[in-house]
Amino acid sequence: MNQQVVDSDRPRQEQQERQDALRVLVVESETQAADTLVQELRRHGHLARSVPTAALALQAHHSVDLVLLDLDLPDLDGLEVCRRIRAVGDVPIITVTTRGAELDRVLGLQAGSDDYVVKPYGFRELLARMEAVMRRARPRPASTRQQVITYGPLRIDTRIRELLLEGRRVDLTPKEFDLLHLLASQPDTTLSRRQLMSQVWDDDWSHRGRTIDTHVSSLRGKLGSSNWIVTVRGVGFRLGHP
Repeated sequence: MNQQVVDSDRPRQEQQERQDALRVLVVESETQAADTLVQELRRHGHLARSVPTAALALQAHHSVDLVLLDLDLPDLDGLEVCRRIRAVGDVPIITVTTRGAELDRVLGLQAGSDDYVVKPYGFRELLARMEAVMRRARPRPASTRQQVITYGPLRIDTRIRELLLEGRRVDLTPKEFDLLHLLASQPDTTLSRRQLMSQVWDDDWSHRGRTIDTHVSSLRGKLGSSNWIVTVRGVGFRLGHP
């Protein structure tokens, strides 16, 4: 009887696994590294394939749910690939590269990457970051969020994910937008780094690196003043009054 119950549940479980499977494009010029990553992703239920060049990546990204992008490609730098993909769509991108300097991280995030992973990395960490990126990519119910926030010359519209500064559109990466929106939704509150990592990055466990500082720095540059986001030493950040 128990075996019959288990067997009857298999179609439902298999259907759920298919629904959770991601179409992942691995952009990696090293054949062995690409094959290993694709094999691991498939073993965890994802529909993964790889391409070795930027040209093929720019052709293939339209039909996938997530791109894992190496920056060192033979025909075009990965940063430019990231910019071109981001210019035409919102497919989530995780940069996976050996370039680990802070400037490289800044450039990768500014180019449009949703996350940045430095080789060598743990595969379980990569899976966790993939899940976090996809949670952010899925739309949240509009009723649970303030749709339009006006703060001085800023106008933040979450319905179309648009930021206007004195009537001029400012282009932000997805995480930059979410970070600014969170700060603007609580303008008189200093939010801790842990709160920001949890609510913007869906990441309660990672405390390494300068992810928040990198995005704050980029936002300050795009908004034209460092006073837009105030650093409260030892606590976190809050929205300022330039």
